Amino acid sequence: MTGRRAHTRGGSSAGFTVVELLVSSLITVAIAAAIFGLVNPAHHVFQAQPEASDLQQRLRVSVDSLRKDLLMAGAGTYAGPATGALSYVVAPVLPYRAFGDAPDPSQGTYFRSDTISFFYVPSTPSQSVLAAPLSPGALEVQLHAPPNCPAATATEVCGFEAGDRLMIFDEGSQWDIFSVDQVGVGAASLLHRGAPAVSRYEAGAAVAEVRLGTYYLKTDETAKVFQLMRHDGWATSLPMVDDVVKLRFQYFGDGEPPRLTGKPLESDAGPWTTYGPAPPLIGDTRGNWPAGESCTFLVANGEHLPRLDTLGGGGVTQVELTRTMLTDGPWCPDALTPNQFDADLLRVRKVRVTLRVQSALASLRGPAGLLFLKGGTARAGNRYVPDVELQFDVTPRNLNLGR
Repeated sequence: MTGRRAHTRGGSSAGFTVVELLVSSLITVAIAAAIFGLVNPAHHVFQAQPEASDLQQRLRVSVDSLRKDLLMAGAGTYAGPATGALSYVVAPVLPYRAFGDAPDPSQGTYFRSDTISFFYVPSTPSQSVLAAPLSPGALEVQLHAPPNCPAATATEVCGFEAGDRLMIFDEGSQWDIFSVDQVGVGAASLLHRGAPAVSRYEAGAAVAEVRLGTYYLKTDETAKVFQLMRHDGWATSLPMVDDVVKLRFQYFGDGEPPRLTGKPLESDAGPWTTYGPAPPLIGDTRGNWPAGESCTFLVANGEHLPRLDTLGGGGVTQVELTRTMLTDGPWCPDALTPNQFDADLLRVRKVRVTLRVQSALASLRGPAGLLFLKGGTARAGNRYVPDVELQFDVTPRNLNLGR
């Protein structure tokens, strides 16, 4: 019995046969393959889902930034001697780079489908008028001190302090952007970007703190850089959102031209027009226009008549304002002023924005086509994170007053 048990133990220590090892190896390989078959798609999902979420977040930031600024476009002065929305004087939404050392108009460009500039007066007591005329190129301004102005200090005048951006504009649609350099007693020393200002502003021209900027699409195909950019309206451009591959602005506005409201132009209180600047009195000359005329009104038989055409049959229905309409004049204040703008821009009531954002990872983008504006390296559908394109409308509240 002792010998038999020893023999049994010896037999059991002989191990597995080659066939048994092969069978067990095949089973192990099959199980591992099945596991990896499940894990690999999950890995793709875990990689794609965070990128899809990031894409949605970048789209949200883009929409929020554009909507916030464009909604405020045209907000004007509400305190001090000069009050009213900016759209009664100037066009506060411009389809080009309007600010900085080399604005588009200085290069002869007045329309870019992927660019928009804006300005507005924020909620601020820094609203006044010139106490003395400002000659072309001059940078020393004297300000009236209406009741809304805070008490002057060694560093502030009517709330303005060094570094603030301010806008000077008048009833003739002339406007310029300055930065406050230094403050004195009842006066301020200003800075001006680019060429010196060429307009003369008479005493009583409006002076207000201003918010302004330009959004545009930066495209560098070589470096594969696509960004939504924001220029601060002075000297600095910063990227707002990466991998924005499409940006387009469309403009819609009044089919009816500006008309007189019936209030005498001699009266102090407006509005004198349905929108846009009031014309000068019959016989008075403004800029380079004939007596009594302006960029929005002409004179016939001793009466002011609209200079602009009726679009789309007129009425309350908004019409799309095309590139041609916004670049063919007439020009406000006139065709010789550097800060000129097409008079049809005064019609703008709605801006339609089209945005397209792509995955930041080329490995999650397939061939260029319907799903991807800029192709990537992904070849399997389960690795795709398609572009997201969104279109939305913004109706600036200050451009729709009374409508």
